[in-house]
Amino acid sequence: MLQVENIAVDHGRVRALWGVHLAVKPGESVALLGTDGAGKSTTLGAICGIYTVAEGDIRLDGESIRGRRVREIVSLGVVLVPEGRRLWPEMSVLENLEMGAYLPARRRDRAAALERVFDVFPAMREKSSRPAYELSGGQQAMVAIGRALMANPRLLLLDEPFIGMSPLIVQEIKDVLRTARERHGLSMVIVDQDFKRAMEMAERTCVLSNGRTVMEGASKDMQSDPVFTKTFLGLNGEHGVV
Repeated sequence: MLQVENIAVDHGRVRALWGVHLAVKPGESVALLGTDGAGKSTTLGAICGIYTVAEGDIRLDGESIRGRRVREIVSLGVVLVPEGRRLWPEMSVLENLEMGAYLPARRRDRAAALERVFDVFPAMREKSSRPAYELSGGQQAMVAIGRALMANPRLLLLDEPFIGMSPLIVQEIKDVLRTARERHGLSMVIVDQDFKRAMEMAERTCVLSNGRTVMEGASKDMQSDPVFTKTFLGLNGEHGVV
């Protein structure tokens, strides 16, 4: 489905990524791990068109999407849930959700998509008229994910979706994402500070270090790989890669 082929991305005069490669199959979940500054968020931004790819290529279903505008990539089914939620705080929950269906092709199905989101997150129906800033961190995360689901994605890019959540809400979000995969064949790339949680949610894991892909493989195999264990899992003890 998705092929990231040795891409490079520059932030001004600084090369943030070089030699990043990543693959996602239809219906597959991939954990993207690494320390702070490894290039995880930049990689997601490059995939969805926020950052310009200086070298390499990004292919969706075999076709290059390098250089395409964000709205074009969203229309192809690639949607980002950004770190920090990025909601409009003064707007209502309903208005924030509706922004996920801003493309003309999605507006026609907006009412049905909204009902699907409310079925997934019943609390959002109850709070639909409240401004987003009044919600808890976990509830805001639900709105951010719900907004992404309004775009009817095939590939969901999740950048630190669990920050500031209680274990109960984390589990609820995990259940929602698992259901979306099972029912709709949704593919995902997950960036998470908690390596154990991310790898439990993903069939495969890709590890970045200093803007490069340094390891990639099946999550089960990676957890028993001595190089991965020594180099990455030991960085922050039992809390995992951050």
